[in-house]
Amino acid sequence: MTAFLASLSFVVLAEMGDKTQLLAMALAVRYRASVVMWGVFAATALNHMLAVFLGNYLTMFFPMQYVQIAAAISFIMFGLWTIRGDELSGEDRRFNFSPFWTVAVAFFLAEMGDKTQLATIALAAKYQTVFPVWLGTNIGMLAADALGIGIGIVLGKKIPERAIKWFAALLFILFGLVGLWQSMPKHLLTAPVVIGGILTIAIFTALVTYTNRTKKEPSGLNGCSKSAVQPGTEDRFE
Repeated sequence: MTAFLASLSFVVLAEMGDKTQLLAMALAVRYRASVVMWGVFAATALNHMLAVFLGNYLTMFFPMQYVQIAAAISFIMFGLWTIRGDELSGEDRRFNFSPFWTVAVAFFLAEMGDKTQLATIALAAKYQTVFPVWLGTNIGMLAADALGIGIGIVLGKKIPERAIKWFAALLFILFGLVGLWQSMPKHLLTAPVVIGGILTIAIFTALVTYTNRTKKEPSGLNGCSKSAVQPGTEDRFE
């Protein structure tokens, strides 16, 4: 149950403002919400099953302590990635299959190497279980993308997500720090090392934040152009 709840919670947080959530917003304008949700479910179920098996069997090749340390570091990186944010690069119009397969293929490819897929690998490595992590990450993706679909259909304008992003990012970083504290050899956890590590994370956080501020402000929904999410476009399938 712990693995399921942790997987559900962290994937929902990771998906806030993520590229695949932006993709859900854009595709919800073109196709029916039910088609988008079924496509998301199919793509996520397969993608995250591969990720869970990979994470679960990493310990067959590497010592468990090293895997846990790598997983903890990855959560800190996910936190910084969440602060940086994602943008769409034409994924919503790259394919021209039937509505269901367009959504499924677009989501599967967009999720490859994405933050939520990597988080799924890390969660599976941490909890060493398959089904609870797979189920939790799938439900988390569906919940977050259902929110994205609702935003895309109803609002069609820029939604301020800064507070949600920062909450998710800080939670990821905290989770990573706790994991490092539990996994690192105790003789290495001296005061200078701990303070130095925290300062390093703070510096990287400041750099990512500064880089974001110097970027040109994207139009539309966090990088998804407003025209891509306006309701009533001509290729919407009823």
